[in-house]
Amino acid sequence: MKPLLLVDGYNVLGAWDVPRKENLSIEEARERLVHLAADYAGYSGQEVVVVFDGHYTDRPVRSLSTVHGVEVVFTKHGESADNYIEAVCDAAPKWRQIRVATSDALEQTVTLGRGAVRLSSREFLIELSHVREGGRTQMQPERPPRNDLFSRLPKEQRALFDRLRKGEE
Repeated sequence: MKPLLLVDGYNVLGAWDVPRKENLSIEEARERLVHLAADYAGYSGQEVVVVFDGHYTDRPVRSLSTVHGVEVVFTKHGESADNYIEAVCDAAPKWRQIRVATSDALEQTVTLGRGAVRLSSREFLIELSHVREGGRTQMQPERPPRNDLFSRLPKEQRALFDRLRKGEE
């Protein structure tokens, strides 16, 4: 079972300076965060759930959707993201690795008590960028040195030249 990362969406957005710098609407900021979380999930191999508060909305039911492999949750009226995250931590098997990305000190304490590892919003944003950069590096094709013509040849041709050099053919 993959490690699980629960992200308190609005809490992370509050710690992220990009939406303010780029003057993004709340919808655009949420969408960008979800897409970055999807990249993160792909590069890190973790299951990621991004939870947004619906506590002060008139939404009668919780909404769940999957966007690029990331589960996106909007809680219902009267239910905070913290409540949802705590419930997921309680319901998970004790052996499952769970991390919670939030800067809410009380939420960090509660989830720690329930067996999850805390990750501040800023730490999550830093980790997001590092994993993304590392993934880009991994995805780039390996290039041979410019001065080495032999290493640029396909494997079959290199093997043939090696056999010829050794006098095997």
